[in-house]
Amino acid sequence: MAEIKLGLGNPPLPIYLYVKKVELNGQVYGWYNFDVALDKQTPIPQRALTGYISEIQLTDKEFKGKDNLKLDIFILADELYVVRSGIETNFTKSFLLAASIVEDFSRPLTIVANPGEENVVFCGLYDALTKTKIRRDWDANADWAGLLQQIQSRLFTRPKYDLDEDERDRPVVQPPSPTPAKSNTVHPQDLRVKQVRILTNYPVDLIKEWLQFQDASAPSQLPVAVVDRLVRDICLAWAADKVDSNHAAASYQQQVLGAIASGTTEIEAIQQWMNYVAGLVTPVASR
Repeated sequence: MAEIKLGLGNPPLPIYLYVKKVELNGQVYGWYNFDVALDKQTPIPQRALTGYISEIQLTDKEFKGKDNLKLDIFILADELYVVRSGIETNFTKSFLLAASIVEDFSRPLTIVANPGEENVVFCGLYDALTKTKIRRDWDANADWAGLLQQIQSRLFTRPKYDLDEDERDRPVVQPPSPTPAKSNTVHPQDLRVKQVRILTNYPVDLIKEWLQFQDASAPSQLPVAVVDRLVRDICLAWAADKVDSNHAAASYQQQVLGAIASGTTEIEAIQQWMNYVAGLVTPVASR
């Protein structure tokens, strides 16, 4: 950690590193800053950032009228850095895989942006003290939501930073956007429903219609018990053409709610229940 500099200086705002493969003058970079005043991307020549990971969180950026979910990795080093990458990118997925086997986040870690073929950027993660790479085999079918929650639980005691809106995306590092961007941290209840919706491929229009009946625009505006019922109904709708409705409800109660009570994350419990339901060989139609 750098010694604190007394006297005049810049506000202690986070420095955002946006993950993207950038080629400039024959050089290839893995991330960049953006200076809005100059309308200019500034590629970062250093591919590695060493510090202490304090938290990771999902941030919902609206772009061209669509949700654009990002993973923000908060790293405390000489400054506070936020590494931002798309939730579906190889960088995010390779980070989640490697970080999921880190047991002690009080140790400094090194994150490396490794540009690959075409527009791909991968994440390398190293123990900064031993210089050893933290490895986990690639798994395209990994439970990404489960890995995210697992890592967040291990970061629970690490320092957290409650950034204001202007601090979260300050102009000197905001990437250009042809439409006004809206940035806010995703509320746990909204994220919860979104994860279940994606997992079950449930139509988003049906959720919006359901919310209208509840006089709400987002799950975060409703009591937890009401959102519990919504999650259950989404799951049972997924199972409707696979098993008898009574069996689906009973198995959901036993396997999902029972597993959650035993400490399993909700998304992992639902995924295990879905695997169980999908394995039943007698479809409803043949009964």
